[in-house]
Amino acid sequence: MKKINFSILLILGLLAGTQSFAQLAVDKGTKFLNLGIGVGGYGYFNGSGLGLNAGLDVGIIKNITVGGIAGFRGYGDGVSSFDIGARGSYHFNELLNLSTDKADLYAGIGISYYRLSYGDTYIRSIGLSDSYSTVYTPIHIGGRYFFSDKLGGFAELGSSLATLKLGLTLKL
Repeated sequence: MKKINFSILLILGLLAGTQSFAQLAVDKGTKFLNLGIGVGGYGYFNGSGLGLNAGLDVGIIKNITVGGIAGFRGYGDGVSSFDIGARGSYHFNELLNLSTDKADLYAGIGISYYRLSYGDTYIRSIGLSDSYSTVYTPIHIGGRYFFSDKLGGFAELGSSLATLKLGLTLKL
């Protein structure tokens, strides 16, 4: 009886051990494509309007990705903004010893060009610029959850065009 109990415990232990190492691999060549919407924001418009965003992350070494981002946001009354840039992310799956191959937690920093256009003829008529642009360094923290091998959802908090981005992610 003791041998049977020990065998069952050994098998359960081995199964649990293999599950704890089943992590989503982020290695060289891994690619993620994010497509989503953005809400919330900073500044005068207080995040009004809905943003559209896209991003591509490509693994360059284990747990590190680099990529590009782009977004557009309309605030109404001819006011809109966009940003385009590059970013890098560290993926925490291995560090946190996540026991699932469906989740991906990451954080990072980038460099982006941002442009806000007022589209107001009155502003131009009094000699003021109808746009504002700058280069800045947005930060982000986010997560992905995969429903299948290739398709999942993502949520990301950051200091870019929108405070919160939500959408679909594809593993290419």
